[in-house]
Parts: sequence; structure tokens; C-alpha cells
Amino acid sequence: MTADDMWGAKVKQAFGDRLRDLRHQLSITQEGLALRCGLDRSYVGQVERGERNISLENIYRLAEGLGIPPSELLVKLDGLTKNTSSGV
Repeated sequence: MTADDMWGAKVKQAFGDRLRDLRHQLSITQEGLALRCGLDRSYVGQVERGERNISLENIYRLAEGLGIPPSELLVKLDGLTKNTSSGV
């Protein structure tokens, strides 16, 4: 696994952890959230486990289902930075 792959896996897992934490705070099941968002329950589970590289559209769907602004799903990801030699 390359450094890029490892960083990507870390980002996906951090996003999934944040999604799960927010869902639990609201006492919503994966199935309940999926129904609110028009997504499949298994997809929500895969996102929470960091197995999916989620699209921007689905970030908005999940945020709407949770009743929060999309930015709330990204709050805990602020500290994840990718160090590259090109500075990008």
C-alpha cells in the first residue's frame, strides 16, 4: 500500500467514524439514516467502516438525513493533512 493509499484510507475511516458518532448522538439506526437519505443501508455501513470513497452528493444527502450542515461531517477531518513534496 502506497503512502497515498494509506492517507486515503485514513480519511475515509475518519469520515466514517464522524458519521457514526453523529448518527449515534441522534439515536438513528443505519437503516433509519439510509431511509432518510434515499441510500442503501449497506452503503451507509460501508461508509462508516471507511470502505467507500463517498461522493460530494452523498455527503449532502447524509447531512440532510442527519439534519446538519454538510460541513459538520468534515469537522474532525481538519487535522488530516497529506504531506507531499510538491506542496499540494
